[in-house]
Amino acid sequence: MSLPVDRKTPVAVAEDQDVVLRAEDLARTYSVGSFPRRSRVSAVDGVSLRLRRGEVLGVVGESGCGKSTLARMLVGLERPDRGRLIYRGEDVTAGRSRDRRRLREGVQMIFQDPYASLDPRMTVLDLIAEPLAATGSGTRAERQERVAELLGLVGLSTEMMSRYPHQFSGGQRQRIGIARALALHPDVLVCDEPVSALDVSVQAQVINLLSDLQKRLGVTIVFIAHDLSVVRHIADRVAVMYLGRIAEIGDTATIYDAPAHPYTQALLSAAPPSERSNRGQLADRRILAGEPPSPVNPPTGCRFNPRCWMAQDTCNHETPPLREIGTENRLAACHFAEEALRRA
Repeated sequence: MSLPVDRKTPVAVAEDQDVVLRAEDLARTYSVGSFPRRSRVSAVDGVSLRLRRGEVLGVVGESGCGKSTLARMLVGLERPDRGRLIYRGEDVTAGRSRDRRRLREGVQMIFQDPYASLDPRMTVLDLIAEPLAATGSGTRAERQERVAELLGLVGLSTEMMSRYPHQFSGGQRQRIGIARALALHPDVLVCDEPVSALDVSVQAQVINLLSDLQKRLGVTIVFIAHDLSVVRHIADRVAVMYLGRIAEIGDTATIYDAPAHPYTQALLSAAPPSERSNRGQLADRRILAGEPPSPVNPPTGCRFNPRCWMAQDTCNHETPPLREIGTENRLAACHFAEEALRRA
């Protein structure tokens, strides 16, 4: 049984009907240290995205590049210092509780650790029904019926309703988390490393489940991961982040087969080839020198310039715009993207 969710379609902002969620120039900084040496860390700096109905957007990048902070802003867990979120045609960053509630109902998150994200004192029934109860959706009997439907949707038995999270394996707990995220019929699922805490043997099962749910329900998915092979398998488009900004974004096949940004080229060449016939390419891989710069004091100009083998004087002083490269529906933030693409 599908319980109705009261979610009016606003018309405050002109928007493409296929775009469910739009992020414009999102930025988030944090204060670190103690007085008098307190400083600011820029976790996300000027990220813009358009999420279309029914697509899967993969987000990749090194640890600390801002992927998780971006995810938390998309679901409303973090408020941006700059920029705005437009959900179903309405700006929901104004701070009104009605707008925040609409965003939290329509954009749900699947967390990395399936045990830490579930209250160990609550049964599966209470965990999955909690969003329904919080929004006043249906009677208790109707909510229980909806929970049974959701458990079947993620491949779990209804007999598990009375059990507690510690009685399940990691893969089963993540399925419970997925069922909970689907309770309110969301338009967007933000998956923050949803399989990195699971055994390798069950990672493929959860990935295939998410892919199947996306096709059956038409839900949009933002899939954040370190494993580039997993992202290539599930994503329609890929966004590559570096030090709080998007370095390149485009169709998955285009990004993986012909990356235009030097950082994307280095990131992909670092991934081990899956086919034995391609293992000879390891000798030709691009190895980055040094560590990523500190987000407390990022480089001027292009943030990748201290590690880029194509950097010139322009890269030290001018921030490259995220611009269209070629005709492959791809954007890259590099002054010399065409030359990098030619060399690749």
